Formats: sequence, C-alpha cells, structure tokens
Amino acid sequence: MSAPVLTAVAWPYANGPRHIGHVSGFGVPSDVFSRYMRMSGNRVLMVSGTDEHGTPISVQADQEGLTTRELADKYNRVIAEDLQGLGLSYDLFTRTTTGNHYKVVQELFLGLWRNGYVVPKTQMGAISPSTGRTLPDRYIEGTCPICGYDGARGDQCDNCGNQLDPADLKNPRSRINGEVPKFIETEHLFLDLPAFSESLGTYLSGRTDWRPNVLKFSQNLLGDLRPRAITRDLDWGIPVPLDGWREQPMKRFYVWFDAVIGYLSASVEWARRSGNDDAWKEFWTDPAAQGYYFMGKDNIVFHSLIWPSLLMGQNGTGDKGGQPGSFGTLNLPTEVVSSEFLTMSGSKFSTSRGTVIYVRDFLRDFGPDALRYFISVAGPENQDTDFTWDEFVRRTNFELANEWGNLVNRSVSMAHKNVGSVPRPTAPTAADEELKALSRAAFETVGANLRRSRFKLASSEAMRVVTAANRYLSEQEPWKVKDDPERRDTILHTALQVVQDANTLLTPFLPHSAQKVHEALGGTGVWAAQPEMVEVTDLDETDRKYPILTGDYAGEQATWKSTPIEVGRPLQKPVPLFQKLDPELGETGPEWAPIVK
Repeated sequence: MSAPVLTAVAWPYANGPRHIGHVSGFGVPSDVFSRYMRMSGNRVLMVSGTDEHGTPISVQADQEGLTTRELADKYNRVIAEDLQGLGLSYDLFTRTTTGNHYKVVQELFLGLWRNGYVVPKTQMGAISPSTGRTLPDRYIEGTCPICGYDGARGDQCDNCGNQLDPADLKNPRSRINGEVPKFIETEHLFLDLPAFSESLGTYLSGRTDWRPNVLKFSQNLLGDLRPRAITRDLDWGIPVPLDGWREQPMKRFYVWFDAVIGYLSASVEWARRSGNDDAWKEFWTDPAAQGYYFMGKDNIVFHSLIWPSLLMGQNGTGDKGGQPGSFGTLNLPTEVVSSEFLTMSGSKFSTSRGTVIYVRDFLRDFGPDALRYFISVAGPENQDTDFTWDEFVRRTNFELANEWGNLVNRSVSMAHKNVGSVPRPTAPTAADEELKALSRAAFETVGANLRRSRFKLASSEAMRVVTAANRYLSEQEPWKVKDDPERRDTILHTALQVVQDANTLLTPFLPHSAQKVHEALGGTGVWAAQPEMVEVTDLDETDRKYPILTGDYAGEQATWKSTPIEVGRPLQKPVPLFQKLDPELGETGPEWAPIVK
C-alpha cells in the first residue's frame, strides 16, 4: 500500500566541496532509501539544500576575498554538482538564502512565540577579540566541564553527548584562529527546551524501531535539557520578525535554528514550483505520511530532540500546550536514520586537517556507482568504519567486476551470440526453477531491509542472488550443450531472467549501471531516473537566480518486483559494467589522495 514518504536529508554547509565522509552519512543512504520507496509505489518527496548562514561562511568569505553571498553562491553550485554526479535523486535541492526560506522560518518562529515556547534571556556571548565578530558555538573548542574531554564544542560534547554553552568550556579557544574568546553579556531569544521534556519523553518512548544508538543517545539527554539560544549577534542570517528585534540589524536567527526548518521550507518551495502551493501538506500534515531524516551522528540531537521540539511548539503540543500555527499540525519524524562516521586511517574525515577524499575527484576516476556500493555494503551504518583503498579495490574488483559485471557480460554475450535475442525456454528443470524462486524471494528480503534502512544486509542479500546465478551458469555449462539448443536456450533464459531480477534488486544502490543493464537486456527508455540541475529564479526575490536539483522520477520504469523477461527481445552486445582496478591502487592510493605510510 502506497503512502506519502518524506525523505529529509541533512543540509550540507556551503563552505566547500563535499568529501566522501559527508555523503556516507546523509547522501547515499537517503538516496538508496528513496529510490527503493519510489520503486515500491510510494509517493516520495526527497528534499534538502545548502546551509548558508552563520559566522563560518563570513570568515571563509573574508579568506577568499568574496562577499558572504558570493561565497554561498559559489559553494551552493559546487555542492549541487557533487550531489548530482553521485546520482542523488532530490525532488528539490535548494538553499537557505531564498526568500521562501526566510518566510517559512519567520512564520514557524511566530508560532513558537505565540505559544510561549520562546523566551528572551541574557547570556555570555563569545566574541573574537581580533575581529569583534561573534563566534558560533561550534567554532569554540575546549575541555568539557562534565566528562573532561578535550575537544568538546561550544554547543555539545561529542564524547558524553551533553548540551553545553561556550562559557561552560574549560580553556576555550577559537577554531578559526586559536585565540581565547572574549565573553560579553548579550540578550537573545531562547527555545525553552525544558518545556518539552515530558512531550519529548512520550515521543521517544514510542520510537521502538529506531536504531539503538540514536534512541539511547537521545533518551540519555532528556534529563539535562536547557533553554537554547536561537539568535546570535551577527549580520548574516534571517532577521527576527518581532518589534524591538527587527530594528537591530545585528540580531539574527542562529544558523542551526533556520537550517532544520529547511526541511519544511524546501517542501513548501517544491510545492510552489510544482504549481500546487498546498502539495507539501500531503507529506507534512497527513497522519498517514512518514518522515525519515538522514544525517551523520553529530547531528542526532538536532533531529531527535530540537526539531521535534520546534514542531511541537508550532503545533501547540509541548508541555505548555498552545494552538497550531499557520502551518497546521505538522508530523514529527517517523525515524531519525543516523550513520556513524566514515574515517580514514582511523581519523575522522576533515578538510582542515587534510584528511579528505573529495567526491568530485572520486567520481572523476571511479564513477558514482562504485562509491555508492562501497558506502552501502561497507559504510558506517552502525559503527565508525575506516575507508581504505585496499578495501575499495577489493570490493570493486571481486564484487562489482568479477561477480555482478561478469554475470551480466557472460549471460547477455552468450544469448546475443547464439540467439540474438532473449531465448525461449522449454522444459525447465528443478535447478532452473530453484534459481528463479531464489531471485523472486529476494524482493521481500531485500525490501524488508531497505524499509528499515539496513543497507548492508540489503546489498548483501541482493549480491547473494548474483553469486547463486554465477554458480548456476558454471554448473549448467550452456556453452557445452551445443547439440541441445533447447536446453541451452532454457539455461540462458533462466540466467537472463535472474540478471533482470538482480538488476532491479541492485537499482537503488547502482542506478547508473542499472540503466546500462536495462539497455543491454534490450530495454528502452529510462529505467532509473537521474537528478537534473535547473537554473531557477527565486520565487520571492526575482532578481536572484540559483541552481536546484530536481528530476522526473515518476516516469522511470524501475518497479520493485520480478517481471518476466520478454522472449524475443533483441539483445545488445554488452560492454563491461565495471573496470577492474589495479591492485597497486590499494597500496598507494591515487595521486590526489595518496596513502601516507
């Protein structure tokens, strides 16, 4: 039964190109899930965009000799190109500097304000002594006052998970230039998080199907909820729509506050661009709709506690009650799907530390599907995982090239050479029927794992069909039954049927090569649709233009079922799906990301 499915994908910060650590958390998992959901007949809305406000953007703009908007424009396009190249099937990938986003953020804020979930409060704010610029909480590091971890951020300690304020840190220092920040008293607006403790507890207690690491982490933080600032002293951000605040040009919404609201604003923008301004409601206010949020583990607290609090506050369903705001009653997340970290030589991927493999370099040399497959089958789904070139080479050569690519090549080649089209089967044997039954049964097994975002199990189960089909061909030896063309054709028909099934099972993981296999089997038209980059005009500021990612996914042919392969369909001579990599690459790495010994 189909249902509206919102795939809400974490917003990459617009301060540089994406590396593979980024897309292993928010990118590939969300796309594999969305492609499967569409193939299963669900109506999917996959949204995100670049996160473009905050001090770090201003700091980097100064370093590159650009204005803040020029820098945001630059990296918005770079990131969109990276994600398009990876084949991430966004219905809308936009940005947080649109007029539409400003309006949605301000309107949701007013719903919180009217219901009493936002309160003014003075606090000690961090200022850079050398520039006078506000330092964002995440750009201050020091020793956690709770667990003693030296590397805690000003908003949260990743070691113990507790929420922090920059002034709490021992030995605080700026991540920008290492200087000791100056703390001054300033007034800000705060989200009254303690006013959601009971509501959040009830909500989380019903999330029994979440990944254990996400649920336990979130529940452990419930006892230490404190008001959290939603404004900062800076000039690059969304203005506060309140008398006494809108007149202060240096009081803007804090970047984390407007970024999480981007899921809603992107949905509204998508609806407006679709010609039906209310289309977003199907995914946000229909009780039957489901919402899945994808991110890395450093963003769990924002999606499992803070974003639900914002929604409850707007809905009037926090501990203080209230009335629904102008958006009506919005759905809370069905699941927060968080991945752990992809590391490199044991260290977290970090541009600043030089521990980085950029997506665009990877795509240029190895293509998108090899990276998508590696992240799916060997990525950081449940625990931190170390990326090694040796493991990437092994997976590509033995699983993609030798197993899957070889199965497609020899099955199609033999049928093309001997018949020229999909052969007609006669008198199938028990071995033939057993293999076909195995591939049909895999749709339920693989699908059940994909519905639960268990990508490792799902990809492994799909490859189990491929291994069985290769074993079947080796045992049946169709090249040796030249004197029995009916038996040869039955074997080849069975192999091609399973190749078609396996291609469907692998489509969410390998959409680019899936299109090639579809065509090698004589198929025409779009099997697995790809995102398109389109230049658009801002809906509210018509002097601004920017690129978005979108796509016509409703027109693709891929569906989640075993379909009988058409007898007599002409076959093309196949070309290799995956090129084998030089084993030396596993020892040296490429020139642009060499292994340091």
